Amino acid sequence: MEIGVPKETKNQEFRVGLSPSSVQALSRNHLVFVETQAGIGSGFTDEEYQKAGAKIVSSAAAAWDRELVIKVKEPLPSEYQYLHPKLLLFTYLHLAADRDLTQALIESKSTAIAYETVELDDGSLPLLTPMSIIAGRLSVQFGARYLEKQQRGRGVLLGGVPGVSPGNVVILGGGVVGTEAAKIAIGMGAKVQIIDINVDRLRYLENLFGSRVELLYSSSATIGTVVPNADLLIGAVLVVGKKAPVLVPRSLVAQMRPGSVIVDVAVDQGGCIETLRPTSHSEPTYIEEGIVHFGVPNMPGAVPWTATQALNNSTLPYVMQLANYGLSALAKDPALNKGLNIKEGEIIHPAVKDIFS
Repeated sequence: MEIGVPKETKNQEFRVGLSPSSVQALSRNHLVFVETQAGIGSGFTDEEYQKAGAKIVSSAAAAWDRELVIKVKEPLPSEYQYLHPKLLLFTYLHLAADRDLTQALIESKSTAIAYETVELDDGSLPLLTPMSIIAGRLSVQFGARYLEKQQRGRGVLLGGVPGVSPGNVVILGGGVVGTEAAKIAIGMGAKVQIIDINVDRLRYLENLFGSRVELLYSSSATIGTVVPNADLLIGAVLVVGKKAPVLVPRSLVAQMRPGSVIVDVAVDQGGCIETLRPTSHSEPTYIEEGIVHFGVPNMPGAVPWTATQALNNSTLPYVMQLANYGLSALAKDPALNKGLNIKEGEIIHPAVKDIFS
């Protein structure tokens, strides 16, 4: 099969769909076409790809004009022209929050499998997990930075110092993102609260963190009590294939102390905080209701050397199946089949279908 790897076009997105080591594994039986400079942001040169067996192509069109295209982020409007009926696209899509892309995929009659909806029997999301780990850890790293006064924050050191209280980190959601955010916040010495609606998950988190984290059952009353006191509020809510529910209304954001910071990792699924809108790595923050909002949807793109390899470790087995068997691979692997969002222009995934019906 011919496999294309275009260069990512999203603002300051330096990850790449396939690393040279993944290309080497695929090149034994398939032809891989990598757009020139596609991996340079992750530290991979064209020469490394050539040594791994790839053919370097000079244009995005040449990479897209293949049977199977592997990306990291969803196609942007400038890339819609490359969608075609014979295309099998494998990437993060987040269609629930992107009507225009959904319509473009439908009109092109392409087939698209989303990393974020590939789901194992136990409900885990193997292709979302590595980026969720990175995003969760980065959410506190970025939050700590934007709490600095020079970044228009409150001037709070999350870890505090002897004689001065540490910062208060409130995390909405105790899944992978929330758990990883808590690990970093605890390591910094912050006070940490996690709010989740799943009691079993809260029990698991108690076994993991013990008394180092305050674990709270999610309700409007609980959220309304803890959010105003947060120095750093992290949105870490996920509903597979659907838009994230809005848990924090504008009226509650207005009650937070000026200069506090909000980082919503759920922004690419619509966000769980009403005042949060997507930003970019070049302009990551804005002030609304006196609060610093950070809404970068491709946070792991800030650490592409780590993120590309972590992603490839998880995606390569599925890419191999698609390369070897095409769409027949879906019948062989139920987890991969759950990743199918659109087939030949028709919406397949139930959650996406519910939104756009």
